[in-house]
Amino acid sequence: MYFGNYGLYFLISIPALLLGLYAQMRVQSAFRKYSQVRTNNGMTGSEVARRVLDMNDLQNVKIEQVRGTLSDHYDPRSKTLRLSQSVYGVPSLAAAGVAAHEAGHAIQHKKNYGPLSLRSLMVPTVQLGSWLGPIVFMAGLFLAMDNLAIIGLILFAGTAVFSLITIPVELDASKRAKHALSVAGITYGNETAAVDKVLDAAALTYVAGAVQALSTLLYYGMLFMGGRRRR
Repeated sequence: MYFGNYGLYFLISIPALLLGLYAQMRVQSAFRKYSQVRTNNGMTGSEVARRVLDMNDLQNVKIEQVRGTLSDHYDPRSKTLRLSQSVYGVPSLAAAGVAAHEAGHAIQHKKNYGPLSLRSLMVPTVQLGSWLGPIVFMAGLFLAMDNLAIIGLILFAGTAVFSLITIPVELDASKRAKHALSVAGITYGNETAAVDKVLDAAALTYVAGAVQALSTLLYYGMLFMGGRRRR
């Protein structure tokens, strides 16, 4: 049955969109809930990150505070761990989990974790392909230039591959975070379960991102094949 381009797009994209919305709601709910629960030892996010980093001989990694909500990230180029305002100076279980997770990326960097290295190499290509790919593809489709459309598909496909590689990178960082928090005695008992909920909810957002990228790539591929059949 032919649904038309718009119908096809919604048919493919709505499940991915709903998953993305659910993932965002879940991570925001978990973070908000456990931001209200203090760590028993009173350690703030920055203190947790420093402890985890020092345990892994990463005294050279700096910790800075940045603006934004859940804008936390590790910059491998400057070896800087940047924590948001709701994490950096806050002694909550949510802050502890997020800080330890970002420290997990620094540990990955030190150990030359393969998927992280590959993802870092892909960043320039993905930044270009994520916006240029759809433009090139649509131009090729409109002009009936198959080679140009294929180039656009390949450019955008890099975004999908990047999102797939991100999943094991983030899951591994969370695994390292949970282990470090336990070994260091920063969290225990019910605290550990709470941190797990925050990190597991965050992991779902990366899965949702991959599903959205793949569904868009599938839509472009079906448009391309449909255009060729109609000639």
